[in-house]
Amino acid sequence: MRGTKGVLVFAVCATVGTAAFAQSDRVPEATEIVQFELEQSFAHLTPAHMAGRPGIAVVFKGTDDLHYYARPETAPAPGMELTLAAASDALEFGQTVFPAWTLFNDPTGQQIEVYVGDFTAFIPIREESLPTDKKEAAVTVQIAGIACTSALCLPPFEKTLTATLDLAEIAAWPQVSIGETQTEAPAANVVQPPTQQPQAAPDSTSLVHEGPRQSSASLYYLLAVVAGLSINVMPCVLPILPLILLRLVDQSRGPGGRRVSSGLAFCAGVVLFFAAFALISAIVNLTTGAVLDLNSLFRYPTAVIVLFLAIVFFGLAMLDIVALTLPSSVAGHQGNASGLAGSAGMGFFAGVLSTPCSGALLGFVLVWAQTQPLAVSSVAIILMGVGMALPYAVIVLIPSLLDRIPKPGYWMEVFKKSTGFLLFLIAVKLTLAALPKDRLLNVLMYGVIFSFCVWMWGKWVDFSTPALRRRIIRLIAVALAVATGVWLLPARTPSGAAVLDWKPYDAEIVGQAVAKKQPVLLKFTADWCTNCKVVEKHVYQDPEVVGLIQAKNVLPIKADTTVIDYPATRDLKGLYGEAGNVPVTILLLPDGSREKLRGIFDKSKLIPILSNLPETGN
Repeated sequence: MRGTKGVLVFAVCATVGTAAFAQSDRVPEATEIVQFELEQSFAHLTPAHMAGRPGIAVVFKGTDDLHYYARPETAPAPGMELTLAAASDALEFGQTVFPAWTLFNDPTGQQIEVYVGDFTAFIPIREESLPTDKKEAAVTVQIAGIACTSALCLPPFEKTLTATLDLAEIAAWPQVSIGETQTEAPAANVVQPPTQQPQAAPDSTSLVHEGPRQSSASLYYLLAVVAGLSINVMPCVLPILPLILLRLVDQSRGPGGRRVSSGLAFCAGVVLFFAAFALISAIVNLTTGAVLDLNSLFRYPTAVIVLFLAIVFFGLAMLDIVALTLPSSVAGHQGNASGLAGSAGMGFFAGVLSTPCSGALLGFVLVWAQTQPLAVSSVAIILMGVGMALPYAVIVLIPSLLDRIPKPGYWMEVFKKSTGFLLFLIAVKLTLAALPKDRLLNVLMYGVIFSFCVWMWGKWVDFSTPALRRRIIRLIAVALAVATGVWLLPARTPSGAAVLDWKPYDAEIVGQAVAKKQPVLLKFTADWCTNCKVVEKHVYQDPEVVGLIQAKNVLPIKADTTVIDYPATRDLKGLYGEAGNVPVTILLLPDGSREKLRGIFDKSKLIPILSNLPETGN
């Protein structure tokens, strides 16, 4: 009997100990703080002790080139440094303790203090605030600041993390030490500083936005001009240099005064784009608090599509498909004004096309500008435009430079039409890079139809065509462009369509699910496969199909065979014995059998297979 009791006591103790160990070893779910391309940073909260004091450890895990500013003096603006603020109805907190920082060489050549990679900060709990009548306390920690890489700064962020502290187990909270920076491999331009003590965070209530000192602002104004100059050597600007050359050649034909006025109008157009950006930035910042960058335009599919069509239109104009002229009644009264407007428009267009390439210095100054008072911000952004326009102003103001440009001739006509094809290349490159795949094909199709409509407008009629016929043909061109645009351009989000959480193909994950006798649905597809899109729309977006897949705990796998060397492409033939044609749907059933649905099929073929599976839930 005693032996039996001993075994029971041992079993209970072992179970409790194992549970406690598992609880202490559990890693809380991390929250993404910032992410840009391959650079990212996550954070999670965990109760801890440091130097005998209880508190909350904020554990950051990040890549080696993503850093946060450590001090308000060297951040782009006061208040942009990393701050942590804890709040709880049951607890009070002391000042946050940060680890030792590292030094980072920013684009201005200065060394600034940053936190980079993996590091831990500690928020102490005031022990006198610990309640005696509560076993748990809910805590929120607000993380704010701005994150940068060695190439650019990201918009300021605010993230809120939550945790529930088990006060009954406070004595068992683990110990943390943050006396040393926890980066494993600093970025190339991060250097380790001498050992220093952890820094206490300033009281966030004492941070006052006072604006820059005059000497500091003057330095950034100069950097803004230099950043604008740097745009002219960015890869994104090189394709539009032929347009600028054509404009300069056109200016070289006229007398000196006209050349100067036309050239300065081009420069004014460049500056006008940056002034427009400054206005939009100010409106967005005042209404939402967000900070824009020059790449923001390309994050909005609608803006990308409009820009795509505008570039295509300019390309067609270069091929003389359509003439860019003012009505004779207007041109007769405007005289040289129409030429100046064209030059300014070309400059504005050059500014727009320069936006995909914003270098490290440009991005740094732009983010700094938008954290300053409105007047300072506007001046800095406009000075970027002045810097971009400066080389062209020098060329038109020095006659000897403009006289060296080759005189107009047949070469100019060939060059002009070649530029038209170059613009088509730019348009496609922009859309390929910025649009999601599900809209790209429709936009490119519409580009062809749009070009046909422009050809109808410009070449099917001329000034000798009777007015009524000319109006009818052009009305048909506009109607065709509008109708096909309404059909092809909007994003397709079917009303009431259900969405499946497709997992990317991984043979190991599939094998694990099969071993657990979980049914698996393999959807073999490809980006270029039109029939696959038909199946996706009519079968896998059907609410009944989605409901069955979720109710039967079927693991949905998207097996992408777009490229020949993708794992799914190889396994479709080698593992599942298919010839390689898609679409193919393969269901791996719990009893080890397989069901295959090839080509376009109706949901009525899939639903009976799913219905026969046992109800297991998620």
